[in-house]
Amino acid sequence: MLHDRVLVRTDIPEGERRSSGGIVIPATAAVGRRLAWAEVVAVGQSVRTVEPGDRVLYDPEDRAEVEVRGVAYVLMRERDLHAVAAERLEGSEDSTGLYL
Repeated sequence: MLHDRVLVRTDIPEGERRSSGGIVIPATAAVGRRLAWAEVVAVGQSVRTVEPGDRVLYDPEDRAEVEVRGVAYVLMRERDLHAVAAERLEGSEDSTGLYL
């Protein structure tokens, strides 16, 4: 990984989704701008806020996909991340483990 790039693996495959009530939402359904969670796999040497293993919130519309050894990943800049959820942040008494 180079510079400020972050390589993430998405949590859910694209396609149909289920609502909390069990209703199937087809992949072609129009929804508003929706952010997605992913797990950080690798980071460049200039990345300061995330580490491999962290979960990040990103915009699926602004992504570059890459396939490595048959597994699909998303490559993005650190500044394109919206939030980070990391277990290392949960050690503080007043920390929620999530920062924006």
